[in-house]
Amino acid sequence: MSCNKENKAGTIGDDNPLLATWDTPYGVPPFNLIKNEHYKPALLEAIRLHDSEIAGIAASHETASFKNTILALEESGQLLNRIYTVFNNLNSAETNAELQQIAQEIAPEITKHNDNIYLNDKLFERVKYIWDNQIDMHLRAEDAKLLERKYKAFVRNGAGLPADKKERLRKINEELAVISLKFGDNVLADTNSYELVIDNKEDLVGLPQSIITAAAEDAKAHDKEGRWVFTLQNASVMPFLQYADNRKLRKEIWEAYQNRGNNGDSHDNRINIVQLANLRMERAQILGYESHAHYVLEERMAQTPEKVYALLDEIWAPALAKAKTEEADILKLMQADKIEGPVMPYDWRYYTEKIRQQRYSLDEQELKPYFGLEAVRNGIFMVCDKLYGLKFKQVQDVPVYHKDVTAWEVHDNDDKLLGLLYMDFFPREGKKGGAWMTSYRKQKRTDGKRTAPIISIVCNFTKPTATEPSLLTFDEASTFFHEFGHALHGLLSNVTYESLSGTSVPTDFVELPSQIMENWASDPEVLKLYAKHYKTGAILPDALIEKMQNAGTFDQGFATVEYLAAAYLDMDYHARTEPINQNVVPFEQQAMEKIGLISSIIPRYRSTYYNHIFSGGYSAGYYSYIWSGVLDTDAFEAFKEKSVFDKNTATSFRKNILERGYTGNPVDMYRAFRGADPSIVPLLKKRGLYEEK
Repeated sequence: MSCNKENKAGTIGDDNPLLATWDTPYGVPPFNLIKNEHYKPALLEAIRLHDSEIAGIAASHETASFKNTILALEESGQLLNRIYTVFNNLNSAETNAELQQIAQEIAPEITKHNDNIYLNDKLFERVKYIWDNQIDMHLRAEDAKLLERKYKAFVRNGAGLPADKKERLRKINEELAVISLKFGDNVLADTNSYELVIDNKEDLVGLPQSIITAAAEDAKAHDKEGRWVFTLQNASVMPFLQYADNRKLRKEIWEAYQNRGNNGDSHDNRINIVQLANLRMERAQILGYESHAHYVLEERMAQTPEKVYALLDEIWAPALAKAKTEEADILKLMQADKIEGPVMPYDWRYYTEKIRQQRYSLDEQELKPYFGLEAVRNGIFMVCDKLYGLKFKQVQDVPVYHKDVTAWEVHDNDDKLLGLLYMDFFPREGKKGGAWMTSYRKQKRTDGKRTAPIISIVCNFTKPTATEPSLLTFDEASTFFHEFGHALHGLLSNVTYESLSGTSVPTDFVELPSQIMENWASDPEVLKLYAKHYKTGAILPDALIEKMQNAGTFDQGFATVEYLAAAYLDMDYHARTEPINQNVVPFEQQAMEKIGLISSIIPRYRSTYYNHIFSGGYSAGYYSYIWSGVLDTDAFEAFKEKSVFDKNTATSFRKNILERGYTGNPVDMYRAFRGADPSIVPLLKKRGLYEEK
């Protein structure tokens, strides 16, 4: 494998693989050739080339047309997009101090470059001319949608503002880009810096042997052989909170977990949050909106903050009531253990696990042998085959960015290559927490020929040990199904324009394909097809499946309340019309008191490590998971009305949702699939929150 030297960037590409033509299998990035020092010069050169392309479009003497302006804009900047995509993906999945520094240096350049496009008066004149005269141009539906997205992007980025406001907008955008990066880096640094080191074996009482073994291997990896190390990675901290009998140590690791970004040191995020929230508000108001939430939601299914709050309020009351009942049950067990209340957050998972075992005779450790990573992966492949006829084939001759990453060809039911899929499963210091899907190349069509997408799933699952393969909790298995739903959205996309393809949809619609996949993870019929014991190959017994079903709504008060609390917190930061002038800790506390959050539960993400909204793309959008939850539970009812593998329903979901990207209105796309608007009832029933009226 090599990188060709001849390319439109000229001789600069001779020594920089990012600027060269990628002579690689499937056109994937040449990860094995890329070095940190290649990124900045490549990005700066790609910006220069894109500037030249934009200047040519804006200076054209031809009357503005869809082809010479909108299509030209769509096709410009491909080199920059290609390089910056690789850089951003690796800065999340395989970062280091050098990459983080480059990100801080390049973010202002990228921001300035984008502003130079959207605040270009001559360019906007051409875009607006086409927008104003589109009826006479008789555009195809997808062309009209692309025009709409381009025109709105200019308007929403300040194209129509006077010069002084444009200048202020530029400064705000630059500050936001840098602070947002800093926020995420701080969370990662605090996550990586903490270790709970255990010397006394008695402090491990209650923990399953697999968790103890993993902790011993973590200790060995950190030069502490003979001891046990627990970290703030979810695969380590959550089992400790769930099983460790030592309440003092549960409290210690919990305090470290919940105080990430809030320790008064160089990684403290409190000031960053105030700056981000206030700058976003100011930007929105410069653009003519009441708040950042109003600005964001205009382009979402929810449309307004009022509609978001209305949905949250509708679910909050029954969820909080259920959580209070769960809290009372925990308190009884604590009192039996001679522990006086109140219930603390570091007690909840521990006693919930005991109640689960007592009430349903269901021990999560009893389930894990049936959810080996390979079995779950094969189960997902099977579901995709039964629904859509997809086939998956692992390939070995593809460059990868880490030895743990695997690559897979994805073929359609007619054996045509749909795309390439990377999968990266295990935590490491250079990888941010959580799970996500991303792409290295999005699907598009050029002259009628489909460009196959390159999609990636990145997770932080339980690692294999010397004695066991990677055995997932059922929650991790559901996460795998979830991210694969996003991957299908990218892989099955079948549109003309990259800007409209795959997951390029509103955030409160993008979670529909991911969340509906979780329903197959837990369906009894599907469980019997994929949940197999990693040693014996035995299928998950009916008795265990029945226990899982009986416990289906167990602890859903807690799960729903901690999620909704985070969604409220996000909205409270971003629906403001006045700047925040206080420390974010009391701000968060007041927000939680306002909704009546009980002290035994904290928001799923506290402010100082809330990456989704302060370092990701979910500001004023974390509610999306529950909004899409209404969609996905209602959509799965369409399958259950026939069968979970009904081909006609699957074909309709593929044609109306998965293939269409953002080529239509999400509301209309959903109605085309379901034949009606979604009902909230299936969601409430699934979470055990529905009461017959």
